[in-house]
Amino acid sequence: MKKLEIIIKPERLEDLKAILEEAKVNGLMVSNILGYGNQKGYVQIYRGVEKQVNLLPKIKVETVVSPEVAEVIIDKVQKEINTGNFGDGKIFVYNVEDAIRIRTGERGKDAL
Repeated sequence: MKKLEIIIKPERLEDLKAILEEAKVNGLMVSNILGYGNQKGYVQIYRGVEKQVNLLPKIKVETVVSPEVAEVIIDKVQKEINTGNFGDGKIFVYNVEDAIRIRTGERGKDAL
């Protein structure tokens, strides 16, 4: 199993949810986060004072899927979420040893 941690701009969340629904992902977690990457934020002028804003709003979506589904999702996200601009986001892929559904005790893919 693979855990995908996808970090995107907030306005792209609905597009990402559509990709995940199409891939039949049956569970995800969404978090509002702040951060920056290569763009290092931007300069804002407020009441004549220049202010460096370097923590930008982002969305983190986490899900655990089979390796085959993970590759399909990664390809679609790269094609459909990409705008070619800084701040489009990142995808982190982790190996998941096991998953256990607490209610039933099911393990592995059955727990997803």
